[in-house]
Amino acid sequence: MNVTTNAAALVRQVLAGEVWPPLGDRHVYRTGPDGQPFALPGMGGMTLGVHCGDPATGYASDHLEPGASVRHRDPGANMALQFLTCVGNEVRVESGPAAGAVGHVVGQHAYVLVDFADPVAEQVTTGDAVTVTAVGQGLALPGHPAIVVKNCAPGLLAGMPGGTRPDGRLEVHVATRIPAEAVGAGAGMVSEYANTDLMGAYAGLGADLSLGLEGLRIGDLVAVAGADHRFGRGYRPGFLTIGVISTGQCMLFGHGPGPSSLMSGPEEAFALVDNPDANLASWLHGDGQPGR
Repeated sequence: MNVTTNAAALVRQVLAGEVWPPLGDRHVYRTGPDGQPFALPGMGGMTLGVHCGDPATGYASDHLEPGASVRHRDPGANMALQFLTCVGNEVRVESGPAAGAVGHVVGQHAYVLVDFADPVAEQVTTGDAVTVTAVGQGLALPGHPAIVVKNCAPGLLAGMPGGTRPDGRLEVHVATRIPAEAVGAGAGMVSEYANTDLMGAYAGLGADLSLGLEGLRIGDLVAVAGADHRFGRGYRPGFLTIGVISTGQCMLFGHGPGPSSLMSGPEEAFALVDNPDANLASWLHGDGQPGR
């Protein structure tokens, strides 16, 4: 992205975590929007075969977290991992058969979510230690003071198409535009933690419930209308938030595929370009190499 930033002033820190196992309890079942009980995988562990560019929905899962779900055992250190890690940050496996392999952060949920190439992912298991080279919190755009950047690595921003237009607006390419009524769980939370769930993103809902979001993919850059995520997450007419779809299929009512926040500000500060290739897979690959 052709835009002036303060990237040279940012601090880089190495944060520690581990691939966390899926968790459950003796009650087993949760309840879906039609009252049906279900017991499905989704959160935690190392989820195989789902990467940036793959569909976000259509799986037999609940709160699907693609790739490795990473956290820290110490609660305070885990919050630092959540708050300081940014989308696009490099993650290195430090133990186990995949030690030395590199992936990238694709978003936040209950865990920090990391995409690895299939040959690496197949060697990663719960308990494997990882380190995150965290950089990006504090990233600012001096030429766009109304826009607040959230959870975005400077390297990712530099690789994205768009930038400052002659009229002073920031051109951002998005795969999908999200209507405000799609926003479900996640409103009211801080925008450095977890993500926003989107409703109406499932095939077969019918014309009365569909919001045209059935084609969402993991890694898609999206623009959420009426969303002010500058200092939390809430509804504010005339604002929008740019996010990246970091989680997939959810079964609970009011939940769905979720974007992690990347930047937020008044609508008039942005110039959106509809681009089906606006996906992390275009810039960051699961093999840990920068995108084309």
